[in-house]
Amino acid sequence: MIFISVLIVVLLFLDTAVALGLIFLFKKEEITSPRLKISIVIAAKNEEKNIAGLIQSLKNINCPLDHFEAIIVDDNSSDDTFECAEKNIEDLNNFFVVRATNKKFPAKKGALQIGIEKAKHPYIMITDGDCTIEPNWLSAFSKKFGQGFDFVFGIAPLKMNGNFSSRFASFENLRTGILSFSAAALNFPYSAAARSFGFKKESFENISGFTKTTETLSGDDDLLLREAIKNKMKIGTVSDKDAFVFSETKENFKEYLKQKSRHTKTSLYYTCNRQIILALWHSVNILSLLSLLLLFVNWIFALPFFIKICVDVLIVLTVQKNFSYKFSIFNILTYQFIYEGMIVINFFNAIFRKNEWK
Repeated sequence: MIFISVLIVVLLFLDTAVALGLIFLFKKEEITSPRLKISIVIAAKNEEKNIAGLIQSLKNINCPLDHFEAIIVDDNSSDDTFECAEKNIEDLNNFFVVRATNKKFPAKKGALQIGIEKAKHPYIMITDGDCTIEPNWLSAFSKKFGQGFDFVFGIAPLKMNGNFSSRFASFENLRTGILSFSAAALNFPYSAAARSFGFKKESFENISGFTKTTETLSGDDDLLLREAIKNKMKIGTVSDKDAFVFSETKENFKEYLKQKSRHTKTSLYYTCNRQIILALWHSVNILSLLSLLLLFVNWIFALPFFIKICVDVLIVLTVQKNFSYKFSIFNILTYQFIYEGMIVINFFNAIFRKNEWK
């Protein structure tokens, strides 16, 4: 009984913290956006099918042409990514495409490094080759940079279609976003999506760029954020709906598992206090689900399960529109069980799977 009581108290404490973080996150700010000059860097590998859509969305950005540039770095693609990008920017003076030769770092980090070094503006924005950008992306980030933030990340929803893999990946993205953004709002950032990520070039250089983030092939976002945290830099978030960055879900569940393996492996290299808090969060949630198995002993043992489910459904229903999602109560209940189980699977998958950059 003592264990159940402690579990309930910790569960309620953590859920309350998440709820408070979400309240702070979506608090309205009326601040004029300064016109900062920004360089957009995209590492693209085998994005022949997607790069035209990204470029078109960048063309539609609400920003004067002399205030931004876009640098597409083709990372040794085996398809026609370079040629497609070149064709779609031929009439644009502020768009450039280069090849990733003589990389200083492996995989995506090396390609990004090339683009960052070529960038002429003091602020850098990162996104991916399969993304589409909302028009006020740069202005929303300019607002945050204008407030003195060194690193800023934004909401990056997935485009959900009808198949299970896509819908579950989208739900997982929503749950991950709820946790990571609420933590950042409570001044405890730990994760960001490279699809919508920016920083002052000077701040990037002050933490030696990607030099200290080479533990994994991924981590061009999370491990860079880790170094910013270690150096006590100011980290902010963008939650404006007209600044979202959308991307496609993986084609099948196998590809989703490969992607999650890379992401989860990166989490093994978070700062110690972040690892402890995340381990506590996931352990409490999984134990709360498993408490239902003790219902036959006494109904009180299943209380953590019912509290967790009710709170999960309430939080998701309340904020999912803010992350550009719409799940029914049935979907939330179904995917929530799978989500908790996949956390364990992805953890072991990350330990034993050999990862690669596409």
